[in-house]
Amino acid sequence: MSDATNRIGEIVKGNEVLLFMKGTPLFPQCGFSSRAVTILEHLGVPFETVDVLQDPEIRQGIKEYSDWPTIPQLYVKGEFVGGSDIMLEMFQNGELQQLVGAEASQ
Repeated sequence: MSDATNRIGEIVKGNEVLLFMKGTPLFPQCGFSSRAVTILEHLGVPFETVDVLQDPEIRQGIKEYSDWPTIPQLYVKGEFVGGSDIMLEMFQNGELQQLVGAEASQ
């Protein structure tokens, strides 16, 4: 494993709900990252983010870590969930709420 992969593993294990994204929740740098943040904020659960634009090793390493080519990437309880399209689909059918332990929004 590379240093970046080891660092990513530690970050993933240390956070219940974690989003690797481009930018920050206040200033997302792509539409997909913005949508992912909006979904998580709507759920009302605490989450952490990692701005991959600040660290090229993390930006490349996260794609290898998950074997997923795009960003954003959501991890819940140490498990890779998917990107913004998967998050949206899971949110719409209630699966994401169950996964993160959020009360279903009515």
